[in-house]
Amino acid sequence: MSTINAGNITKGSFIIFKGAPVFITKAEFMSPGKGSPVMRIKFKNVQTGSAGEFTYKTSESVEVAEVEKKEMEYLYRDGNELFFMDPKTYDQVSIPVDLIDNLGYLTPNLKCWIMWYKGEAIGAALPSHVTLTVTESPDEVAGNRMNAPKKTVEVDTGITVQVPLFIKIGEKVMIDTTSGEYLGRVK
Repeated sequence: MSTINAGNITKGSFIIFKGAPVFITKAEFMSPGKGSPVMRIKFKNVQTGSAGEFTYKTSESVEVAEVEKKEMEYLYRDGNELFFMDPKTYDQVSIPVDLIDNLGYLTPNLKCWIMWYKGEAIGAALPSHVTLTVTESPDEVAGNRMNAPKKTVEVDTGITVQVPLFIKIGEKVMIDTTSGEYLGRVK
């Protein structure tokens, strides 16, 4: 069991909160005019999927969750479960849909990092960007060329993204999985 000062909590880390592992979605340092500085965190419980907030004094000790990461391939979705496979051992594991935020970027055979806590899969981290194929795209609007205009297109996973006007149906685009931004065209 290792601990850190609450002032060292960062977004994307795992800690133990009330006996359960939580994933930090936001960590904000605040120094009020009076009193000691505090760390306000927002988190997601990796076992239940519920979200919450808490404020720690920066000098408090916080238990770090010993989370391991293992690279696995996304296979398919069955109801409320997502299935991943270890490409070396062919072992499969399922993770509840509630524990993954950016489902719209999952494509078959996508390599993801599966998080493990005490031998149980508790979540997945997607790569920083993915390549998706445009399936629906409105026609360009003549005359709209100021300030790099964008249009909304639908990709093969069913989500919509903003892309430049020159993108057409069937083209592959690279999308940032954290912000949802268009990064470029893929040949």
